[in-house]
Order: sequence, then structure tokens, then C-alpha cells
Amino acid sequence: MNQRTYVGLDVHARSILGCAIDQRTGEIKRQRLAANNAGVVDWVRGLSPPVRVVYEAGPTGFGLARALEAAGFTCVVAAPSKLQRPPGDRVKTDARDAEHLARLNLLDQITAVAVSDSGREAARDLARAREDVRSDLMRARHRLSKLLLRHGIVYSGGTTWTNVHHTWLHQQRFKDPSLQAAYDTCLETVEMTLDRRNRLDIRITALAETDPYAEVVHALMCLRGISVLTAFGLAVEVGDWYRFTGKTIGAYLGLVPSEHSSGASRSLGSITKTGNTHARRLLVEAAWHHRRNYQPSREMRARWDKADEASRVRGHQGNHRLHHQWEKFEARKKRRVIANVAVARELAGWCWSLAARVQREHPWPAE
Repeated sequence: MNQRTYVGLDVHARSILGCAIDQRTGEIKRQRLAANNAGVVDWVRGLSPPVRVVYEAGPTGFGLARALEAAGFTCVVAAPSKLQRPPGDRVKTDARDAEHLARLNLLDQITAVAVSDSGREAARDLARAREDVRSDLMRARHRLSKLLLRHGIVYSGGTTWTNVHHTWLHQQRFKDPSLQAAYDTCLETVEMTLDRRNRLDIRITALAETDPYAEVVHALMCLRGISVLTAFGLAVEVGDWYRFTGKTIGAYLGLVPSEHSSGASRSLGSITKTGNTHARRLLVEAAWHHRRNYQPSREMRARWDKADEASRVRGHQGNHRLHHQWEKFEARKKRRVIANVAVARELAGWCWSLAARVQREHPWPAE
């Protein structure tokens, strides 16, 4: 609270509305700026120092925050879902939004998001690109299989989407030229999307073995269900694990129950599903692996060889604990989808215990 000027920026793709409040004089300055980082820095530089700037996280990214920090100004990127808004305020304009941010900035009522550096953000974009391709591949496969099903063709040679299955798909022929063209297009889409996914897998696997990701990735891979792709995805999505605790990491990922309590009544609902969707999906899928009996496989032991001794011991304990949780839910005849989310929430805590310790011993470069 030692700044003199508090600035709120309402950032859009083509324009930025700035509002500055001078704490000493109470003066309010407003300025419409072009969506240009250099222009915003020049305007902020003309204000009475020291200056603290706030804008909402959004599709424009963190380039403006990095530019302001590089110029020597304090910049905070606010979490939009955590901003306090009066329930009776029904008028929304750029000027009012900018002033609202400036006043919250003055009152220090901003919940900030973590701003990563450009290299870490590029790694996160790579992981999200792989997630998008995974979704595209799933949809392409569904379209192809349903086209065959509509014409009474069902594969019965075992597991689908293997090399044998792909060979069988290439052998399918139709008398109608239009149907054959549609089938060839669907099959080509599947193969091209699969090739895109494989190329991204190679890039991610190579990047995961470099600093600063390697130590965290190897530690996370000590847990069942977490391969290099999942570990890398969690590492770049969460970033600095020591921001959280074993209890708060579940809330950050939206894996805790929603609650509506009043007086003596307490009602718990489904999980909140707030926070990082990609990281939550990775953990939910990984949690299913802990349902099977736990016996360290050759692949798991190979993963342990890449991690330090403390991570191996901690991972082994976590695998036993998570499988025991599954056994308890099965004995209570809990619905498996609900039980799996509960295991995923605890898995998030085990991931935190591994990654946070490694990051403390091998700190990532400063943001």
C-alpha cells in the first residue's frame, strides 16, 4: 500500500481504457489507448510514481504485464472470477470497468494469477495444442466408426485403433462412389490427426527432459497413471507448486465439492470445476489407474530410476495409499465415477508433495 497511483486497465484486442487514481490528491485520470504495449507504458510513465497497475486476465495474454514489469512498474493480472462486483450494478462500460479495477487495486482487493515467462507460456501452449489434437482425434475416430456402423460394418478383430485395425480400415470398400469418397475423407482425417499428435508427443517428450521441467516431471512420474505427457502437462499448467498446500491444490483444480450452508444446515454438491480444466482432466484420468491392484511394473521401476530416492519412496507410498482409497470406496459400493474424482483430489495432493519438494531443491528461474 505504498504506491501513490493505482491504475486499472480494461484491455481489449484493439483498444485499452486506462483509469488512474492518485491516492494523495484523489484525482482520477482516464485515457483511451491503442492496444499497444509501448503506448501503455508511456502513459503509465507519465503518472505520479510509484505506480501499481492491474488488468484482468483474458485472451490478450500476459505480454502487457511483462512489458510493464520490464519498464520497472508493478503489474498484477487479476483473476476475473475473483473480482468483487456489487450485485446491483447493472451498467457495464469500459470506463466503469477500468475504474472498478483501479478502486479494487487501491483497496488491495485483487486476487492475482501467476504470470509465467514467455518460455514457460510457450511450453504450456505446446501442451494445450496436444490436448486440442487429442480431442480432434477422438472426434475424427467417432465419425469414422459411426459411418461404418450406419452401414452395418463392425470391427470384430480385437482392440480398435491398433495397427491391425488400421489395416482393416484400409481394406473397406463401398460400391457407391460418393460413400467411398466420404469414407476416404474420414479415414484420411484420422490418419493426419494421429500424425499431428505423434509429432507433438515427440516434441513434448524431448522438452520434458530439459530444464527446468525434467526434475518435476521425473518426480511426478513416480505415481501410477502419470506418464511423461501427463507429468509435463501438470508441470506447465500448475507452474510454481509451492504456491499451494496439499489442501489448497484440490480447490485450485476444482476438485473440491461445492457447498451451500446456512445456519445449522450444510449441503455439499458436485465438484466446483473451477480452475485449470486441462490439469483436472489429466488427474481424473490418472486416478483410474489406481483402481487396479498395485504391483510395481517394469515400466514403473524404469521411471523410478530417473527420479531421486525421496521421490521414489514418496511415490511408492502414494501408490499404496491411493489404491487403498479405491478399495475403501469399492467396499462401500460408491459410484465409481464419484470415487474416482475423490481419488483424483487426493492424487493432486500427492503430486503437490512431490513437485513442491523438487522445486524447492531445484528452483525454477524467476518469473
